[in-house]
Amino acid sequence: MGGHFRRLVAACVDRAGIRTGLRWKLSAAIALVGALVAVALSLVVHNAARVSMLDNARDLADERIMIAQRNYELSGRMNFPNTKIDDPELPPELREKAEAGRRATFVADRPGGTPDIWAAVPLKNGHVMSLHSGFTDRSSDILKDLDQALVIGSIAVVLGGSALGVLIGGHLSGRLRKAAAAANRVAKGETDVRVRDAIGGVVRDETDDLASAVDAMADALRQRLEAERRVTADIAHELRTPVTGLLTAAELLPPGRPTELVLDRAKAMRTLVEDVLEVARLDGASERAELQDLMLGEFVTRRVAAKDPHVTVHVVHESEVTTDPRRLERVLFNLLANAARHGKPPIEVTVEGRVVRVRDHGPGFPEDLLAEGPSRFRTGSKDRAGRGHGLGLTIAAGQARVLGARLTFRNVRPAGAPDEVPAEGAVAVLWLPEHAPTNTGSYPMLPQ
Repeated sequence: MGGHFRRLVAACVDRAGIRTGLRWKLSAAIALVGALVAVALSLVVHNAARVSMLDNARDLADERIMIAQRNYELSGRMNFPNTKIDDPELPPELREKAEAGRRATFVADRPGGTPDIWAAVPLKNGHVMSLHSGFTDRSSDILKDLDQALVIGSIAVVLGGSALGVLIGGHLSGRLRKAAAAANRVAKGETDVRVRDAIGGVVRDETDDLASAVDAMADALRQRLEAERRVTADIAHELRTPVTGLLTAAELLPPGRPTELVLDRAKAMRTLVEDVLEVARLDGASERAELQDLMLGEFVTRRVAAKDPHVTVHVVHESEVTTDPRRLERVLFNLLANAARHGKPPIEVTVEGRVVRVRDHGPGFPEDLLAEGPSRFRTGSKDRAGRGHGLGLTIAAGQARVLGARLTFRNVRPAGAPDEVPAEGAVAVLWLPEHAPTNTGSYPMLPQ
């Protein structure tokens, strides 16, 4: 039953989308355990105190009934208070024991909760003498004071446990947040970040073990990626010479359709080799941006006109930026090539301040690209695949990173339309930084 209740509560929390931090979970757990322990101890102490007081009251009633019996047998008169002979209100259980020749005491609960103390003893003449007394007011007051103290103590334990949980959970969650932030920086390509150093602290706990494991994993992954990058760069570099020779030899062939096909494939192979080399250099995070001041709208208009006169350029707001013209042109041309290859005309370029948008009217970007970003040698879904190697957007994203810019992708749908509705086009947005890139893993060089 308890497991079913916990699963039900967890399902309700997940359905409601409630997200709680570690400090509050730990605080709630400590408070709950403290409350359960306090309630259990309070019940035990209350019952023990009540039983002890009732035992004392029964012993006192037993002593009094013995004195009353002795006085009655000596004087023949009832001279002890609260004693009666053959009291009709005597509890049947106690009467049976007295008629059997036994002296006994009995506790009867009143409807209000205050107990009655009875004592009975058989007389020589066959009658039963009984003594009736209630729980004293002093004992009731002591029990009430004890209950009040237990309630106050329980509340103090719960509050103290909650505060302790908040402190411990806050410290632990703070260390985990630092570890997560450092891990995110590592994921973004900052190779000099160490998670273990980021969390700091004097006390060593499981968080340090987790940070050390993440650092070791990051080092192993970094070494593997570097090895793969070097292999890729070496292969592309070694292919460069034979591909260049192949292209030169193809240009010497006699004119004709076969020669055109050979030249086309040789040029495509040379372009692929150059792209792979560029990706390898970008992965190495050693590229340097050569910064210049330029008017973004004018620059984009001239470059797009030279690349494809059929592409429309709208300059909504002109802005002066400090960036690398060659790398900016590379990003812009790759976005235009991707739109021309996978989208449909018309292709539109919009410049608004430091933001450049490239839109086509094709089937839109594939969902995995929107979720994970560009990936080399993967062109996406069937309606946008079949041509290219997935390197264009990868290079564009890498060059944007060197520029300190942000490159985002989204699909255009009618306002309020669900995701199932087919897209009406794809939009790539380049957000240039307000200041020159100095913290992007590159080493910008200002012109002399």
